[in-house]
Amino acid sequence: MVKLSVIVPFYNVQAFAPDMLRSLRANARSDFEFILVNDCATDETPEILARAVPDLPGARLVSHDINGGLATARNTGIDAARGEYLTFLDGDDWLAEGYLARLLDSIETLGTDFVRTDHVVCHGRKRTVARVPQGRRGIRLSPRAAILPADRTTSVDYPYAWAGIYHRRLVDAGLLHFPDGLRTAEDRPWIWRLHREAESFAVVGLLGVFYRRGVTTSLTQIGDIRQLDFIRSFDQVLAETAADPEADRFLPKAVRTYCAIIAHHLNAIDRYEPAVARKLKVMSAAAMKKMPQDVLTEALDAMDVERSVRLRRLRRRLVSA
Repeated sequence: MVKLSVIVPFYNVQAFAPDMLRSLRANARSDFEFILVNDCATDETPEILARAVPDLPGARLVSHDINGGLATARNTGIDAARGEYLTFLDGDDWLAEGYLARLLDSIETLGTDFVRTDHVVCHGRKRTVARVPQGRRGIRLSPRAAILPADRTTSVDYPYAWAGIYHRRLVDAGLLHFPDGLRTAEDRPWIWRLHREAESFAVVGLLGVFYRRGVTTSLTQIGDIRQLDFIRSFDQVLAETAADPEADRFLPKAVRTYCAIIAHHLNAIDRYEPAVARKLKVMSAAAMKKMPQDVLTEALDAMDVERSVRLRRLRRRLVSA
């Protein structure tokens, strides 16, 4: 029986894939499987994966004929997984030796639907620890209760799929798959759905995932049209939250987070291609129009002056138009 399925999509990460694969070998166990998803990479990644599979116990290689993006690649891995538990990694990151065994032990000990972990952010030689924004650790918690308060950073603002482990019952309940086709922010509707609908989770102070920042091939560093998928992503968050029985409680948090992300992208508009920058403004204004206007006004009133002014200006232009 497979205890843990580790799902790792790869796309054009030839410089980093060997580090990830070595770290998987340092975590291999007879009841672990590693599902390596080649998302139609166009560099040397496919050859690196093909050479690695025979030497990596429990490895299976699945290849896409068409690049589908991270969400679609993860879904392919979920569909192929046989483990009682599942976790995710990205092809340009790496793990500490023995981390996966400790991660598995944490969820088996706590008996929750999922467990969230801290991680190490790596920017060149610099290392910093990013912590789950939840103070209570090592105990069983309600995911719904962890969504709020609206005016603080909470665990739905820590969306990293690879910073945790998930019981198969979440797959069976339809909660673990990602919105297919999203190129960025695919984990935002996913983390909100987990918190609204799963029954239990826990946070543990376990470090073992090393997350690379500043990778030039990462979509977070590229200013093309794929970046605007964050709007589709948060539109889904709003729509699903609005349908929740406690929508009145949760919508202020969802709207406030959406506004903060829009402001973040507008603040970085110079890195976008000109046509994409224009589309960002149009789509952001349209997104604000679809928000509950009373909740939006409250969110803007609560934001700092700089972001509030930028978003109000965008809102006024839409009204004028």
